[in-house]
Amino acid sequence: MFENRVFRAVIMGPPGSGKGTVSARITKTFGLKHLSSGDILRANINAQTELGLLMKSCIDQGQLVPDDVMSRLILSDLRAMDQSSWLLDGFPRTVSQAEALDGAFRVNTVINLNVPFQTIKQRLTSRWTHLPSGRVYNTDFNPPKVAGLDDVTGEPLFQRDDDTPETVTRRLKSYETQTEPVLEYYRSKGVLETFTGTETNKIWPHVEAFLHRKLHSLNQKAAL
Repeated sequence: MFENRVFRAVIMGPPGSGKGTVSARITKTFGLKHLSSGDILRANINAQTELGLLMKSCIDQGQLVPDDVMSRLILSDLRAMDQSSWLLDGFPRTVSQAEALDGAFRVNTVINLNVPFQTIKQRLTSRWTHLPSGRVYNTDFNPPKVAGLDDVTGEPLFQRDDDTPETVTRRLKSYETQTEPVLEYYRSKGVLETFTGTETNKIWPHVEAFLHRKLHSLNQKAAL
């Protein structure tokens, strides 16, 4: 656990790269709070907050949520956490969002999961989702306890329409185009750490070892 210093990290990776699994392991091992932009967005839409209604309007019209609206939403949640250490997932997705985050908080590290697109295509066809919560399972490496049912609620799981090979290819290309400038932004700041592999269970030990080293270094600095 990050005892002496507040630690703030971002995790990035294409859809199906294992971000959810790695995030869960990071939060469990290191005691960080996990914030998913998708969860925050859903919660605000469900609660019909001012920003939630604004975002729902954008989504209903098939438009992207503007950077400034998305940034206001996420930063509001982060500020409410005060001095907590956190892991942010799904934000920032553009350089403008990254700059807004930097203006409010110092990000210690950005973990980038670099998984080959061919691996992801195979993986996503095995992906099943609990639609109300957004919880995702994979029949290959992260199956539900009971086939076809959500672990928490016991409700049925569904395969999303956008997990077809054609749609997956389009989504991955879009991610690459949108996110490469963000990775370059963090690379230039010296906080980007990329982990490459095809299996989450083989990538995880490297992520864990890196964070242990980072933890040790931060705590040493805090003790000085």
